[in-house]
Amino acid sequence: MHDTDEAHDHFDLAALGPEVRIEDVEGLEMFRLKSVGIDIGSATSHLVFSRLTLRREGAALSGRFTVTDRDILYRSPIMLTPYLSETLIDIAQVQQFIEAAYREAGLAPADIDTGAVIITGEALKKDNAQPIVEYCATYSGKFICAAAGHNHEALLAAYGGGAVELSKRQGTAVLNVDIGGGTTKFALIIGGVVTQTAAMNVGARLIAFDDANIVTRIEDAGRVLIQALGHQVELGKQITQKQKEDLATLMANLLFEMLQHGPRSPLAQQLMVTPPLRQYRLAHVDHLMFSGGVSEHVYDRDCTAYGDVGPLLGKYVRERLRALPKRPMLREPTAGIRATVIGAGEYTVQASGNTSYISNPGILPVFGLKVIQASLTDGAAVVAAIQQTLRKFDLTSFTSGLALSLSLAGQLDYKTLRKVAEGIADILRSSASSRSPLYVTLDVDVAKSLGGILKEELQLERDIIAIDGIDVGDLDYIDIGAPMGITEVIPVTVKSLMFPGTPPG
Repeated sequence: MHDTDEAHDHFDLAALGPEVRIEDVEGLEMFRLKSVGIDIGSATSHLVFSRLTLRREGAALSGRFTVTDRDILYRSPIMLTPYLSETLIDIAQVQQFIEAAYREAGLAPADIDTGAVIITGEALKKDNAQPIVEYCATYSGKFICAAAGHNHEALLAAYGGGAVELSKRQGTAVLNVDIGGGTTKFALIIGGVVTQTAAMNVGARLIAFDDANIVTRIEDAGRVLIQALGHQVELGKQITQKQKEDLATLMANLLFEMLQHGPRSPLAQQLMVTPPLRQYRLAHVDHLMFSGGVSEHVYDRDCTAYGDVGPLLGKYVRERLRALPKRPMLREPTAGIRATVIGAGEYTVQASGNTSYISNPGILPVFGLKVIQASLTDGAAVVAAIQQTLRKFDLTSFTSGLALSLSLAGQLDYKTLRKVAEGIADILRSSASSRSPLYVTLDVDVAKSLGGILKEELQLERDIIAIDGIDVGDLDYIDIGAPMGITEVIPVTVKSLMFPGTPPG
């Protein structure tokens, strides 16, 4: 902070030698990380390894780092997600598949710096979903977050499939529709920003069958759809061609009900697994883009049947698209079936600036911190603002497992930061977990100063990690990694953790 008398340090560039330019120094102005994205879906599972290049925004040494280049190093084969029963995924087979992919890529878990494992769709509902994704996160590398949830998948698919980039480049409204085996996810992007997401239980593999058309699995939503059609489909019995066509037609109709104006019929409302898009109309959208496994059939790139109604669903969606008016125009994604896994590997990591405060690097990494966000204007009423934020989550005091996200406005001088620090200290005095670390994220580059006041002036006994330049909000969860590089930049992943029946945090 150059507008205060507070002591501060500058990195000694001269120590690097006269021939070295700042932009050439990896760990100071740029990073290269190896990342993995693993998608365990209702129908398929696969992974992608990428190399990410992060560079500092702007010329100031306090600038945050952003991903500027992404290179895919390896794409695994696509495996049909293996099941032991209607309620259990075959953990051993998933493990073997992932470990084989690492060998084929010539990589070891120790080589991987960041990334995400995401479990999606109907696979998320299986009894052993959580231990599977936690195993994958633990095995896969140094700082791999475990994520689950329909809205998060919608977000990743929108980024990984190219819808966000299209919207940002053209300044248009794009609706990304990610059709998988168990769910369809919708992401509305305006001017490059994902403004809303939603999901419904419509997918190609809600009823699965073998080459002889013998039914091998029926998900709950599949039973709902079959009953709505008045058909009888049972495990171990044959499904007819008419039943498959009727099922695919009904699902296409439900998708277009969502596309045009949102769920109005009782059946569509029953199949929603998130709240619908708000104040949405197709007339407000400039482009449609499809991703997910069924998108390969929508764009007629794959006619292979994989024991589900994917080809039929893709065909009927394609026919319905032809009947739409010219606007919105259908656009092709940069990634179809691989959109979510690419998004998980390439778009989950953020990195702080170099003005973070780390009292004890040994407590990092830390996973699954629940974000509580407070906006402060001038350092006044800090206690009241944080207490109000805690009440939103039915909390009466600050507890372990939380990350305090502060949005600061006004004149950020020493006097203001001292008031903010004193308010945080007052809140912490009523905390039952007096020894648990304090994790703080800020939207401006004053984390080092704030952390220093808390630890060194107010002498808080607990460890403090304060990081800047991270975009988080209510309902987010974050993982915070160990410091990287010369300037100790901290990687952060923002995610959702929504395992059925297991409240996160």
